[in-house]
Amino acid sequence: MLRRSIILAAALALSVGTALAANAAPTAQPDVTPSAINPGGIAHLIGASSQVAGGIHEEESSNWSGYAVTGGTYTSVSSSWVQPAGTCSRGDQYSAFWVGIDGYSSSTVEQTGSEVDCDGSHAEYYAWYEMYPGPSENYSNTVKAGDHFTATVTWLSGDEFSLYIDDITEGWSHTTDASLTSTPSRSSAEVITEAPCCTNSGGILPLTDFGTVNYTGSTANGTAIGSGSGLEQIYIADSEGRTEDTTSSLSSNENFSNTWVRDN
Repeated sequence: MLRRSIILAAALALSVGTALAANAAPTAQPDVTPSAINPGGIAHLIGASSQVAGGIHEEESSNWSGYAVTGGTYTSVSSSWVQPAGTCSRGDQYSAFWVGIDGYSSSTVEQTGSEVDCDGSHAEYYAWYEMYPGPSENYSNTVKAGDHFTATVTWLSGDEFSLYIDDITEGWSHTTDASLTSTPSRSSAEVITEAPCCTNSGGILPLTDFGTVNYTGSTANGTAIGSGSGLEQIYIADSEGRTEDTTSSLSSNENFSNTWVRDN
């Protein structure tokens, strides 16, 4: 949903409180024209969902993969993952890993996560938060392949959320309180691997070869994400219907993996 490494000039007003680590200037970013990038966005679903085993619905998307639960009103979402290594050989590619509320069928997304972008043969890692449709904001702390992350997004009240991310391996964490300019619907909670948006023509950006990312302890409203109603299993496909990554079935209702197949 994001090109995390670019912050657009037109930003949503945010009230931010960051704890446990100080923000500094953004890290060096791939060479992409800022005006060509939309640093956030909702799920771009393709066609109708189909029911698979256990009442789960499978969805094809051009930018999201993972799981979204849509059968209630959501106050929190949480998961842990190990930052995958990016295999970079040519051009620019982008892959984001995050937890969030909203965005599946609504116009806002409140989220935080990590990313690996390829600038040619060079992989760049960083962490961020975003209150879409506002811009993403990067944390300046070191992120490396193999780092263990845990993240939680919590609704506080009204249009206010708390976004927590902890890089346990590097020993830093942030808690950021931020507000939207509109009232969120809180109609979905999700744990997502994403091909960020956008190219000059408005298309989804190429997906970094991230190998496999494993998510554990995925919860919504404090219970296993797979125990709720309205569960959507999502995978990424390109405009020709070719699968770009796969989403595994859930184990213990809260653990799954995404595996890269191809970029677009």
